[in-house]
Amino acid sequence: MEQSPIRVLLADDDARLRSVYRKLLDRTEGFVVVAETGDGAEAVRLARERTPDVALLDVQMPGLSGLDAARAILAGGQVRVVMLTTFDLDEYVHDALTAGVSGFLLKNATPAEVLAAVRSVHAGHALLAPEVTGRLIRHLAPPRPDHPHPFVGKVLSQREVDVVRLVALGRSNQQIADELVLSLETVRTYLRRMFAKLDVNDRTQLAVLAYRAGLLHESR
Repeated sequence: MEQSPIRVLLADDDARLRSVYRKLLDRTEGFVVVAETGDGAEAVRLARERTPDVALLDVQMPGLSGLDAARAILAGGQVRVVMLTTFDLDEYVHDALTAGVSGFLLKNATPAEVLAAVRSVHAGHALLAPEVTGRLIRHLAPPRPDHPHPFVGKVLSQREVDVVRLVALGRSNQQIADELVLSLETVRTYLRRMFAKLDVNDRTQLAVLAYRAGLLHESR
């Protein structure tokens, strides 16, 4: 049975960028753009009328901000939201996550990263741009741990600790593979194994745990 394409709503006040995203999604098998707008309030209305699976929302739009639009959309149904912005400031990331969005990407994301983000959040996973992760965990976690988390040096091997530290520093999987001289699949295997060992669901939770455990302080 053929799988239905992922239905996407685009909301960004930059018409040129919307056009780029629309062409990317419409020309890629498995995706279809069901609506687009440059206005936050209109995005909320279109989300209710067109029932997209995923909404790509700019943080800053006229009328109703992207964050307020995200809150309204998320309150109204099963639409998952990915925020897109040129601003990589902590408060935007924190507010977006607090609103319940599933993903956060900077507008310099590659086409492959945008497609991967839409697929990932549609599948029910959280996603953050790697370059955002390090700043975010510093915003959410205390500056220095009083007591290192017991997983340090016990539950995880030294190589796993090395991978966790690099995740917490905001490195992508490919950057981790290059730095530790591992294959990309090996890095993915390490991450899957650590998610299970530490009972976390995604790399952001893993990064926060690592920061609270003092791994970043140990690396200085």
